[in-house]
Amino acid sequence: MQHPSKEERVHKVFEKIYGNYDKMNSVISFKRHTAWRKDTMKRMNVQKGASALDVCCGTADWTIALSEAVGDSGKVSGLDFSKNMLSIGEEKVKALGKKNIELVHGNAMELPYEDNTFDYVTIGFGLRNVPDYFQVLKEMYRVVKPGGKVVCLETSQPTLIGFRQMYFLYFQYIMPALGKIFAKSYEEYAWLHESAKDFPGMKELKEMFEKAGFENVQVKAYTGGVAAMHLGFKPTK
Repeated sequence: MQHPSKEERVHKVFEKIYGNYDKMNSVISFKRHTAWRKDTMKRMNVQKGASALDVCCGTADWTIALSEAVGDSGKVSGLDFSKNMLSIGEEKVKALGKKNIELVHGNAMELPYEDNTFDYVTIGFGLRNVPDYFQVLKEMYRVVKPGGKVVCLETSQPTLIGFRQMYFLYFQYIMPALGKIFAKSYEEYAWLHESAKDFPGMKELKEMFEKAGFENVQVKAYTGGVAAMHLGFKPTK
């Protein structure tokens, strides 16, 4: 029997859990994910009138935050390969009356944009779900303008002894159980444990950013290293 590829598995997960995704994000991160994103946005220092792309945008929370930061004169695209997740995002965008957002069904591994298109390119809690981390970073590098910023906010590998073990126990046992209670989706949340467990640590991801061509890569750990921000600049020459 042929096992489904990572891409197929991830697609199935998000097509199923989309309705409870926002609620579960708050439960899983103890509502810390919004604080992490706010701090990341502060560090990004997004300018009015800029253009931004939010890769693996899911239900468009970061896309909406970016649209507020760039203002009416700016433009934001949100891209995701789950139509169900995008449908939730579209409802939010419509409810807020946002005119500077375009949501696109597409693949992070092959971004449907020209080279040097955006001032900012972000990916929030999506890199761990793609089939090839490096390929997606290279694509983000390609579509950001010289001097532009690419930012990844993602679960990471805590380094504190004891805390690290507790974190993995949480992801392995408690989170899937919460998924079953709140979203009737035990298997899907068990998958999220697997994707977080295999994801590179902060140092490895920084090296991957540098290998993709980014310079001055900044790293900021959150909540004991359970999540981290990586921010890299595309060289101007």
